[in-house]
Amino acid sequence: MSKRERIKIFDTTLRDGEQAPGYSMNKDEKLRMARQLDRLGVDIIEAGFPIASEGDFQAVQAVAREVRRPTIAALARCCREDIERAWQALGEAAHPRIHTFLATSDIHLQHKLRISRRQCLEQARDAVKLAKSLCEDVEFSPEDATRSDSDFLCQVLEVVVEAGATTVNIPDTVGYTVPFEYAELIQTIRQRVRGIERLVISVHCHNDLGLAAANSLAAVAAGARQVECTINGIGERAGNASLEEVVMATRVRPDRYPYETAITTEQLFPSSQLLTEITGVAVQPNKAIIGRNAFAHEAGIHQDGMIKNPLTYEIMTPQSVGVPSTRLVLGKHSGRHALALRCEQLGFQFSIRELDEIYRDFIVLADLVKTVEDRHVLELIRKRHQQPLYKSAAAAQSETAPGAGTADSRVFDRAPGAQLANEKGSEQPRLFPAEHEQDDYLWGV
Repeated sequence: MSKRERIKIFDTTLRDGEQAPGYSMNKDEKLRMARQLDRLGVDIIEAGFPIASEGDFQAVQAVAREVRRPTIAALARCCREDIERAWQALGEAAHPRIHTFLATSDIHLQHKLRISRRQCLEQARDAVKLAKSLCEDVEFSPEDATRSDSDFLCQVLEVVVEAGATTVNIPDTVGYTVPFEYAELIQTIRQRVRGIERLVISVHCHNDLGLAAANSLAAVAAGARQVECTINGIGERAGNASLEEVVMATRVRPDRYPYETAITTEQLFPSSQLLTEITGVAVQPNKAIIGRNAFAHEAGIHQDGMIKNPLTYEIMTPQSVGVPSTRLVLGKHSGRHALALRCEQLGFQFSIRELDEIYRDFIVLADLVKTVEDRHVLELIRKRHQQPLYKSAAAAQSETAPGAGTADSRVFDRAPGAQLANEKGSEQPRLFPAEHEQDDYLWGV
């Protein structure tokens, strides 16, 4: 395979992500998260908005001082005070970037900024020139780009290109666009803005319609080479494009997205967990890649497939994103194969008839509780066997290999001729004879 094109990952967890209600971080927390983002391998860390508060200024300054590999960016409005404050915060950075922005949509110009298009052009040009005089690396964002007049948007971009910007970011600030439309906008910019080929085109998508990751990937396919995103997809309102979703889409589907990133994907789940710890805000269970249920299976058909070959229902391994393992969750949708496997893991193995009896009780219980835990399974086993369940491993093994067991380990009698799936010589888990292979398509589906 020919070498894939490189996509830069611009992480704005500490800036746009932190602006979401309930996600604020102090200096020490930002520094902890920045170190983890460095381990993750992001190219650019947007550390904050220095003009916003003294605390944010100090946080950006600390990150710039201590995190040396990635570029450290600071946000600034298109005005002298913001830009100079951002540069002061970035003064000790090994690789600083000033990121300045100005709205370009008519609704923002008229109702928020109350300036004309001409004033917008002048302000954008002057701000980028000032930033460039301080810092070699300057990014410009036309806020609300996807609701801006395309002709005027291209005018603004030409002005900032001439003024010295090195990256132009095309924000879908309110999560309004859709993939095909966004790709068209990126193509229009590439075709119409003079000098754009010398710059990196970046994209920054919000998730108001649930399309942030899809829009980002569509823009990359259209020629963008930097994606702005956040861990867990946090950010204003419905959040930003999720870093883990964008990265793993390129990793899992290189046939459609032939691009590479510098991300160490095994650090995705640890990064998510650290952010949750710092903010105290849990991730939704069904969140792609890093949610609690992303690698969990309860349905009988799914569990049966996973036991036989994980590729049946998982398109990536949990370990590839830093999740310890797949979870087979026992519930009312589970089948006998998953129950049998859990029994084996607890030290028991049963005949088909015995398992049928336990399974019938299991289904009744599963209708009453959301998740069947190990203690429930053990109680079901005890209920079905009035005689003592256990005997020592030494006693059990004395029948075939005297003295081989340990006095304190316990096992359940095996069914005649049965073989545990993890025994040497077993090609794959076979919990039932061949004629019962399809049972989970009738049970617990």
